[in-house]
Amino acid sequence: MMKSSVSCVAASLALYFVLDIHSLILPAVPFKYDLGLVFIPVAMFIMVGASNAVNLTDGLDGLAISTVAVASAAFTGLAYVTGHAVFASYLLLVRFPPTGELTIFCGALVGASLGFLWFNSYPAQVFMGDVGALAIGAAIGVIAVIVRQEVVTLVMGGVFVLETASVILQVGSFKLRGKRIFKMAPIHHHFELKGWAEPKVIVRFWIISLILVLVGLATLKLR
Repeated sequence: MMKSSVSCVAASLALYFVLDIHSLILPAVPFKYDLGLVFIPVAMFIMVGASNAVNLTDGLDGLAISTVAVASAAFTGLAYVTGHAVFASYLLLVRFPPTGELTIFCGALVGASLGFLWFNSYPAQVFMGDVGALAIGAAIGVIAVIVRQEVVTLVMGGVFVLETASVILQVGSFKLRGKRIFKMAPIHHHFELKGWAEPKVIVRFWIISLILVLVGLATLKLR
């Protein structure tokens, strides 16, 4: 994880000089806020957080990669409209022409995720491991920064946020109060210990992920 974090820090510094615009776009707000140098820690937080969030989610067969596939599909559309002069202007996005090429990478990530899911679905025949989860999570974080949709990413990746928050709350509660909030963290294990079958947990998290992605995309029209 240390090497992954260092890589994300280096990437955030590189993106600061590559990207001409460092504005923060908020859902339902028709204004862009120039972050300036604050862009660097924000980018670092998004990339490191996304990397570790996907890794924490990778605890059940097909859970992490299916959620990644859904998010990547949404980013495929976001990358295209961000690089398109007409669509970017219509949706009040920060236009960055090179993101049109990023559409290809996002589409490839969707295809690769679905191909991997074929063998990783319950019961799994192959496993992602830390190397895959950390790298894919970092890739999603980089994409979010490039298309300038960090806040919307937190919505679309709500399952990843929930998994990470459950670990933080569990550890914090145990250290401060000596009590656990959940039966086990990350939260997908909590539902397992409550008696939910593994496929049931996975499918319901898929549904939640799909709903959150649709909500995140819908915010583009709220401006």
